[in-house]
Amino acid sequence: MNPVEITQGSSPIVLGLPHTGTFVPDDVLADLNDRGRGLDDTDWHIHQLYDGVLDGATTVRATFHRYVVDANRDPSGVSLYPGQNTTGLVPLTDFDGHDIWTKAPSEAAIEARRQTYHAAYHAALQAELNRVRDIHGIAILYDCHSIRSNIPFLFEGTLPDFNVGTNLGTTCAPAIETLTQEICGAAADYTSITNGRFKGGWTTRHYGRPAEGFHAIQMELAQSTYLTDEAAPWTYDADKSERLRVHLSSILTQLAALAPTLKGTS
Repeated sequence: MNPVEITQGSSPIVLGLPHTGTFVPDDVLADLNDRGRGLDDTDWHIHQLYDGVLDGATTVRATFHRYVVDANRDPSGVSLYPGQNTTGLVPLTDFDGHDIWTKAPSEAAIEARRQTYHAAYHAALQAELNRVRDIHGIAILYDCHSIRSNIPFLFEGTLPDFNVGTNLGTTCAPAIETLTQEICGAAADYTSITNGRFKGGWTTRHYGRPAEGFHAIQMELAQSTYLTDEAAPWTYDADKSERLRVHLSSILTQLAALAPTLKGTS
């Protein structure tokens, strides 16, 4: 199994898809317990949701599951949200705080997975960002995520539908954040927030270097916006998804049009 799937496009937009993969190698699967084998914390069907929403978009998708190694975590293991419940480079629990392993991975196993999977994904992502910036003078990484809207272990209450993250405005030009939050805010029957519980994961923070022509923004969608139910079997809802895709297309199309005006800005 190739750890990364790449579709090269001509747009200034690169879609990062770190959490849609469900591949778990046999030796890792053998050490997961029944709860872990359910793979509940997948960003279910996100690659399907975004497929075709922007002509010419480049996509970089991790095919491996986040329980193997989380492609959106700092490879050093440093927490993204100090003082808050979260999961690590190789999660020991699921998003509800329950153990997922019958035998937790050793430090050596974690390092091997980092090299085999995490490093491969980020090498591919960096290469595509470089290629796109070489073409356009700018590259916008739009990092695609989703999560259940109610997870008490991670956050209180119900998560808004659109959760925009720019690490408090540091990972992209202000116009990118403003445009995205305005489209989300104007979307009828949807809720939104910018830099709320999810301010952007390691990917957004690592690649968001506006002064170098790399802009990054994370979109964390509540799974209630496009799944029939936020529980197994995690069914993709075509009607919900089509309504949502209208707004996702608007965001990405307008970001692509905005990109040429941002060359040389930070």
